[in-house]
Amino acid sequence: MRDAQKPNQFTLNNLLSRLKEGRFVVPDFQREFEWKPWDISDLMRSIFLDYYVGSLLLWKGKEENFDALACEPIYGHIGGGSSEHIVLDGQQRLTALYYACVAPNVPLPDRANRAIYFIRVDRFMREEYDGAFSYDWKTKRLEKLTQDPSIQHEEHIFPLSVIGAGGWAMPTWVQGYMKHWQDKTAEARELGNDEDAELFQVHADNAEKFGEELKSLTEQYQVSYIELDKDLGLDKICDIFTQINSKGVRLDVFDLLNALLKPRDLQLKFMWREARGRLEFVDSSKLNVYILQVMSILKQSYCSPKYLYYLMPGHQKTIRTPDGKTEKEVLVHTTDEFVALWNTSVTALERAIKMLRHPQEFGVTSSKYLPYVSILPAFSSLQEHVRTLPADRRLDGQRKVRFWYWAAIFTSRYSGSVESTAARDFQNVKSWIDDDSKEPPLIQEFKTRFKNLELRRETKYGSSIYNGIFNLLVLNGARDWITGNIPENDLLDDHHIVPASWGDANLQDRSVHSILNRTPLLDETNRHVIRDKLPNAYLPELIAKNGESRVRAILESHLISPAAFDILMRESFSAADFEEFINERQRTYAEAIESLLIKERLDLSPDLRDLDERIEIAELSLRAKIETALSAQEGAFPQHVMDKVRQRLNRAQRKNPAFDKDYYATIGGMLEFCDLQELKDIILAKANWQTFSDTFTSKEELSKRVDQLAEMRNGIRHSRTIDEISRKDGEAALLWFEKVSQSV
Repeated sequence: MRDAQKPNQFTLNNLLSRLKEGRFVVPDFQREFEWKPWDISDLMRSIFLDYYVGSLLLWKGKEENFDALACEPIYGHIGGGSSEHIVLDGQQRLTALYYACVAPNVPLPDRANRAIYFIRVDRFMREEYDGAFSYDWKTKRLEKLTQDPSIQHEEHIFPLSVIGAGGWAMPTWVQGYMKHWQDKTAEARELGNDEDAELFQVHADNAEKFGEELKSLTEQYQVSYIELDKDLGLDKICDIFTQINSKGVRLDVFDLLNALLKPRDLQLKFMWREARGRLEFVDSSKLNVYILQVMSILKQSYCSPKYLYYLMPGHQKTIRTPDGKTEKEVLVHTTDEFVALWNTSVTALERAIKMLRHPQEFGVTSSKYLPYVSILPAFSSLQEHVRTLPADRRLDGQRKVRFWYWAAIFTSRYSGSVESTAARDFQNVKSWIDDDSKEPPLIQEFKTRFKNLELRRETKYGSSIYNGIFNLLVLNGARDWITGNIPENDLLDDHHIVPASWGDANLQDRSVHSILNRTPLLDETNRHVIRDKLPNAYLPELIAKNGESRVRAILESHLISPAAFDILMRESFSAADFEEFINERQRTYAEAIESLLIKERLDLSPDLRDLDERIEIAELSLRAKIETALSAQEGAFPQHVMDKVRQRLNRAQRKNPAFDKDYYATIGGMLEFCDLQELKDIILAKANWQTFSDTFTSKEELSKRVDQLAEMRNGIRHSRTIDEISRKDGEAALLWFEKVSQSV
């Protein structure tokens, strides 16, 4: 049996050619084709997103076996062909592929009409994958669309049948699509419609990129298969088929690589067994594949299944050089090199898991509070990359990886196409580490989206945002309510602040189970302090034993603000009080995300964190004062300040397509791109000083105080040691600005 199994791959082009030629047949005992149109569309989506779609199990055919099993062509195939393989596993996938790309003129079983499958190119290029892959029934309108490429180009509809047509059909379509939008771009420019021209040019540029995607997909996407020898007995074939379909056994990429490596004296399954104990904190059946993905990311920056096969020692990968030529590349030359890369990747995952568990790094107290298991390959690979940086760059590299991690968690980034997302994130963050100007769009999205997180609805235990908030509380140093100490991480669990029993009886929704009403506590604390009592009952008991100021301080470590504390203490606690408490905690969480994660004050001591927040308030107050005073004045900014602001605005606009140009053309918007020294220069400008002289009195005093404040702020923000004199001067400057602000 070992000699009969020959793991191999078809490229998509090759597979479609074989399907059209009738090389595959289906035995009579196979079930009928059962997939629905949306199943077919989902398969094409998976292929285009470079997902692994499973392996085929094929039996090399011979005439007597074709006859014995009463084999028939793939559903929809018309005419004869040179039958070559009997499909034992993969009939539904092969038929779906044939139906979508070859588009036989027959309806699906139990359907009166035929479906046409297509890609909405504009959505695909915007990575709106859920809406990019679609189908429609063949109507008169659709018939016209499928016959007229100009309509397809205008509506950004690429019929998948173009792929199946072969020959020059696909490049011809792409060239036509590109020319369509190039012509429209030129026309719009002639009419002076720059906005339309810009949009049309994006479509034209995307046409070329889409063509490259198609070419890469058809030439490089691989569908793996296991070929059973034609002389294998029919009884064994039937037994294999029965076992596969009755027990749901499927060969995955790890199993296939294991099979391929056996002849090279590499026992991948044994290597995995040795590694498993080092990674046991994470409970996932995919950890063995994650090791392979880390290997692949470190070697080639990609980790989708087809790229994992390039890790085979001596396996050649086709790459395209900058001049458009193709050449062969070997990523892993020997089995020793494979083993070394495997060990590096296991160690990278082990280090990453240890870091995630650290209460002052990421706060994942147990595997059930890991927001995404699927983020591990990208996170581990980035951490490993940072380790390779020169010593003076590692701190900044680690800071950026940390920022990316939280951005991914609070934007639910790893809830979709994981492999392609991981590869893209690794490349983007790596580029950002090397060049500050290449900040990934995800970072800006996070800075905006966190304000709109609707945490009230986060009641699903184990969701990414739910777990992320739980981690945030650990990071904030949530202390035990009985001892006042930070408890052992692995003993923490999340418990209700207002008891669930009260909420179920008094609230009309499930908000009592929201993460806003939960916090990490020891089971013992929950049993002995909260039980089923309302906060207005158990908090006074804590206060009586420990004093109010101490209890308030402990609850603040759980992001229960003084205002929220007062609400919980109300004598007659009602549904309205609970609503007020929830709203207050939502506000507190938003502030905490901004402070701890976005402004990265996590590493600051509490006193420095307080100073940093006060400095920011003073700076915001100063900007507001300038905006109010100069809003109606033209040329309010000195030229050297204006030049710097424009440079920063242009850089920000290049990085963020959604940049609000109108807002940042206002004084208020431009002031956001000014530092303290530039704010000082604006106030001290000859044309402006008269406006501010009553407030700041002395140019010399203002200049001195800004310099002192900036020195302390820069020291805090850049993690520099602040000497006692600089700190005292900075604190004095801060008091001066606070006094000035109050007097205005």
